[in-house]
Amino acid sequence: MDITLRPATATDVPDIVAMLADDILGSGRENPAELAPYEAAFARIDADPSQHLLVAERDGRTVGTLQLAILYGLSRQGSPRALIEAVRVRADARGAGIGSELIRLAVEEARRQGCALVQLTSDRTRTGAHRFYERLGFRPTHVGYKLTL
Repeated sequence: MDITLRPATATDVPDIVAMLADDILGSGRENPAELAPYEAAFARIDADPSQHLLVAERDGRTVGTLQLAILYGLSRQGSPRALIEAVRVRADARGAGIGSELIRLAVEEARRQGCALVQLTSDRTRTGAHRFYERLGFRPTHVGYKLTL
């Protein structure tokens, strides 16, 4: 594969936000024209060793991203778990295996961190994403709930 996976830097924030905004759900909740809140969030993510914000590059362009959070708790005999969030691949780069490679790297890091499991959520309307995750071995085992604040 002709992509490079690496930790995100502050200069990647505009490209990441553009990918977050580039779909039916993100277009209503993201604002790429106002980067200050995203830059502040990036600074918090970057300072936290339990957070891993990754980008995929191809030919010098950011083409994918995801965030991996390591969560510590008492369940599962105190084992950490990993949470994958905000998986995005640029629309013009989909189908090239970038998403699969991002997930593979995230799962590898979760194993390295001693996690007992990797979990993620996906909006119920993203049926294509559901098929993608199931192809990668994820199973829809729980019902998720959210409370907007």
